[in-house]
Amino acid sequence: MSAAPEPLRPVDAEEEALVRSLGRIMHVLPRAIDADMVGDRQLPLTEYTALMHLSEAPERRMRMSDLASACQLSLSGMTRTIARLETQGLAERVKCAEDARGWNAVLTDAGLTRLQESWPSHLASVRRRFLDHFEGIDLVQLARAFQRVGSAG
Repeated sequence: MSAAPEPLRPVDAEEEALVRSLGRIMHVLPRAIDADMVGDRQLPLTEYTALMHLSEAPERRMRMSDLASACQLSLSGMTRTIARLETQGLAERVKCAEDARGWNAVLTDAGLTRLQESWPSHLASVRRRFLDHFEGIDLVQLARAFQRVGSAG
């Protein structure tokens, strides 16, 4: 015999405010950071994020599907992003050596330079629009909570 499920516990006002605030942040924050970066004549956030992940990868290359996942984009969205970066000489697509069907995205030297040029704009925006609002809050504990939520699947 299995135990009866516990009855649902309604959210209180503070929990409801947190859930609603999170939804708003997920919608507003990426757009605000992107607008700041574009306004500074830097890379759009989607392109910046793709180059950032490539810069951290071994040999500055990632399988397209893995890069799409890391950037939280569909494979077709990632393909369009890399195509834009290719036209600027910031990234390129090459066949996977280990799998002839797959493609890798590779960060070029010009892409790394452009990423480094865009980094100050990205950092300033992230600080002003996000990090500066957490003064007095235990960021380690907050990050752990976010990681638990993100890995709950």
